[in-house]
Amino acid sequence: MSIFISSASSCSKEDNKNNTNTENNTPVTNGKIKIKVNSKTFTATLSDNNAAKAFKDMLPLTINMVELNGNEKYFDLSKSLPAHSPNPGTIQNGDIMLYGSRTLVLFYKTFSTSYSYTRLGTIDDTSGLATALGVET
Repeated sequence: MSIFISSASSCSKEDNKNNTNTENNTPVTNGKIKIKVNSKTFTATLSDNNAAKAFKDMLPLTINMVELNGNEKYFDLSKSLPAHSPNPGTIQNGDIMLYGSRTLVLFYKTFSTSYSYTRLGTIDDTSGLATALGVET
């Protein structure tokens, strides 16, 4: 499944049911960004760290995210970001993380993990996130 993040304000009518349009509008104040998935818009709060600042500098982005493990979508960024990767213990629905230094991960389920990530931010209200991503809950 494809996910698109961009500064565009409307979804393409050519997208099929297997595609999800995700748009990242201009970052808002106080470390906030907007992520639009099809017609659903989510606000996310970026973390106060070097990786999140470098990520914000890359915006707006258009990306195709890939499903993995029934709990996340991921995308390999074109450049590495500064990474500080402790093990969070528990991943929360809506976490936006960096795996390694280049893999952007958006989680849509809460679960325990043994992997290490750099926190980039979190979606403020995850109501409808999995559905917007085209995931059966």
